[in-house]
Amino acid sequence: MRDARERLIAVCGLDCTGCELRLAPTDEGAAAEVAAWFRSRGWLKENKGAAEVRARGTLCAGCHGDRTTHWSADCKLLQCCVDKRKLKHCSDCPDFVCPELSAWAARNSRYAAALARLKTIREERRMQAG
Repeated sequence: MRDARERLIAVCGLDCTGCELRLAPTDEGAAAEVAAWFRSRGWLKENKGAAEVRARGTLCAGCHGDRTTHWSADCKLLQCCVDKRKLKHCSDCPDFVCPELSAWAARNSRYAAALARLKTIREERRMQAG
């Protein structure tokens, strides 16, 4: 069960399970949330809504998905973890916790929780292997 759950964890530890960007193509409520967010940022015209967001299709298929649809394909953590080191999560890295990840996690409580999640994943793996 844990492995299926981990597939919804970003390389940085963010939990993608309930992410509106991921759910938007198949969930009307999530698409409405994304549409409101896009309108607030000027990325979607005021007269456009959930239907236009859903028509775009997948906005992010996760860190190991198609980069052309990844929400932030230029993420430094993603590029380091997946592209450079060929890892599933930052917690798999021998340099965990690196300065880049630490600085990112210090930006807000959601990111700090993501780092804590990665630490838990790493500890669980170590206990299983030990």
